[in-house]
Amino acid sequence: MERTNFCGYRCSLCGEQYAASQQLYLCPKDQGCLDVVLDTAAIRKTVEPLRLSGPDREPSHWRYLPLLPLDDPGARGTPLRRVGWTPLYELPALRAARGLSAFWLKDESSNPTASFKDRASSLVTARAVQIGAGRVVTASTGNAGAALAGMAAALQLPAVVFAPKEAPAAKIGQMLAFGATVILVEGNYDQASALSIEASRELGWYCRNTGYNPFTAEGKKTAAFEIWEAVRQGRIELAGGAPLAIFVSVGDGNIISGLHKGFRDLSDLGWLEFQPRLYGVQAEGSAAIARAFDAGRQSVQPVRASTIADSICVDMPADGARALRAVRETGGSYITVGDRQILQAVAELGRFGVFVEPAAAASYAGFLAALECGRIAAREPVVVLATGSGLKDITAVQKAVPPAPVIEPSLQAVKRLLRRLEPRACGHRIGAEQASE
Repeated sequence: MERTNFCGYRCSLCGEQYAASQQLYLCPKDQGCLDVVLDTAAIRKTVEPLRLSGPDREPSHWRYLPLLPLDDPGARGTPLRRVGWTPLYELPALRAARGLSAFWLKDESSNPTASFKDRASSLVTARAVQIGAGRVVTASTGNAGAALAGMAAALQLPAVVFAPKEAPAAKIGQMLAFGATVILVEGNYDQASALSIEASRELGWYCRNTGYNPFTAEGKKTAAFEIWEAVRQGRIELAGGAPLAIFVSVGDGNIISGLHKGFRDLSDLGWLEFQPRLYGVQAEGSAAIARAFDAGRQSVQPVRASTIADSICVDMPADGARALRAVRETGGSYITVGDRQILQAVAELGRFGVFVEPAAAASYAGFLAALECGRIAAREPVVVLATGSGLKDITAVQKAVPPAPVIEPSLQAVKRLLRRLEPRACGHRIGAEQASE
């Protein structure tokens, strides 16, 4: 039985509504992405915003269960119950180095499989159990597949992942360790996605695909709830009157559309005391949504994607229309960054204690680009969403840093090395590497 706060679905393109009892992925009329519709009137009658906060609440995104379209998934004592409620770092040394007065980084690497994708996968697997699905499937360049495999393992639910053959080995290893059936495809992510959908239809599997399953955005919106709660508690300060700017890396577009959905839900409930601006960051080699935004188009056209940031490397974003709307409706913008800027961002965040993969560093690179071109001022409050751990793609991360020197085992060799490295000591300062290139 569905929760009373789950009313059904609404097509994001034509506005057609469908009952919650229907098992749908996309709108049957125009194949638009479906938004989950909640009974906000019922929620307002039964839930107080303060009930969702406080030290007695579960330190995970399940603290927001009254705002999610699911029954309690159970699974206590498993990694499924540890998804979300990720740390928010002020990084004072970085603030000082960059001259920032109100900067925070939300680090999603503390999720059970070390990426933001656990938020979506936890809801999808819980939904699969509640509707009696026997198996779940997804296509992924790595993080979504690892997240699905991990969350499915926590629920003892069989999982299948279709991944491009060139996906990072660390991410494939994660999937296999969690017991998923991993099928590598001679092709790119879009081809793997099409194959996974075809298999799910033919074999009756429950499909998790990003921008296809409506429950993925419902999981991702919980990050918006956490940012909202941090503002309410004063952990994010909005002094000075400037709106909060949130920078997020964009591939398929589902994370930024999920954040937008979360803030819209809060606004519909009358609980949102501020209006954030959403900034999407895409790699220059995978910028279908950014190009559509810059051209003023309402729809997205495919590109031939190529970037070191594999998690945001997408030819045709499945959630492009909603991703455009998320930025336009909040007064934000799209920014593109090159692979070189992304790798520099990996290295810079590392020097302040945050270890991220290239796709996660793209959001920070986009923030720096926005600062440089004047789209945002150093005094404005900013949250940068870092979506995944550097351990996810060590091969790519190693390109961001010089190799470690090798010496003979003697103190004299150590001293010679230190003398040789002394001129590079200034490289620890922000911008020194860029200035020397």
